[in-house]
Amino acid sequence: MIVKSRVESLELQILRMLNARMNLSPKEYSNYLYLEKGYEGEVIFDRWMEEVEKGFLVMNDLLLEYGNTKFQIDSLFISKMIHLFEVKYFEGDYFIEGDRWYTSNGVEIKNPLQQMERAESLLRRMVRDLGFNMNIESTLVFVNPNFYLYQAPRNLPIIFPNQIPRLLNNLQKQITPIRNIHSNLAERLLSLHTHDSPYERLPGYSFGMLKKGIACSHCHTLNTIVTRKTLICNSCGKKENIQSAVLRSVRELQLLLPEEELTVSRIQEWCKSIKTKKAIRNMVFENYTLSGCGRGAHYTIKEKDEGFLLIE
Repeated sequence: MIVKSRVESLELQILRMLNARMNLSPKEYSNYLYLEKGYEGEVIFDRWMEEVEKGFLVMNDLLLEYGNTKFQIDSLFISKMIHLFEVKYFEGDYFIEGDRWYTSNGVEIKNPLQQMERAESLLRRMVRDLGFNMNIESTLVFVNPNFYLYQAPRNLPIIFPNQIPRLLNNLQKQITPIRNIHSNLAERLLSLHTHDSPYERLPGYSFGMLKKGIACSHCHTLNTIVTRKTLICNSCGKKENIQSAVLRSVRELQLLLPEEELTVSRIQEWCKSIKTKKAIRNMVFENYTLSGCGRGAHYTIKEKDEGFLLIE
């Protein structure tokens, strides 16, 4: 049973929007692609695990803190023991020398095993301090079939793509009834999950710097046109109801520039292709509350409509 679902990180959401609206530096773009591939790999992992997750309490994307040190866990499966999974979507050839990892052309990368072992050590101490005595087993899972690791010692806690069915079979054998101790631990860990604000790590930008228009919900480009009732993407052909597209674009503006007041003029400028302010008002009326009057009038999201917020 899934206790905490997986969602795209706030940093990934924002970088994806910025990639469509400004020129990211090579380093920023590389980080954006890394996050996209990482999330893609985690989604693939989730699909594999669907057949066994009903027998465990599953927590995804946990960000915890122990001893003033934050650590992130891709997936945690709780039953008679705790399974910690670190998921990677590496592509291409890699090799190991000692405890160092390299790409095929000799570029050293962070050792993912050390990252996983650090998370396991901190989690073990946290679980102990919470009053639970449970074994923890950590596994590094590679999900991309186009990945190969040379010179890997046989005893490493690694699962390669063609070994995932074997992993599922082993987990099936470990399924036992969920007890109060398991549920209590999951609740305590969930209560300790923290949110990481990415804004300090993002490139500098302002409203005036960003390209305007309504991005496609599928391919995220601004190569779209607006008809009376539909947003059409010229890049991928995706069609979307225009009101849904405008509300999504407003949420995007809120996420990118949370301090920006949502005035009709601002929304119209942001969406670019909506010709009349009356159309904007009609589209946002049901989901936003008008505050103030005259030039000071602006919209705020209705408290009961939290579904329109993009949250981590």
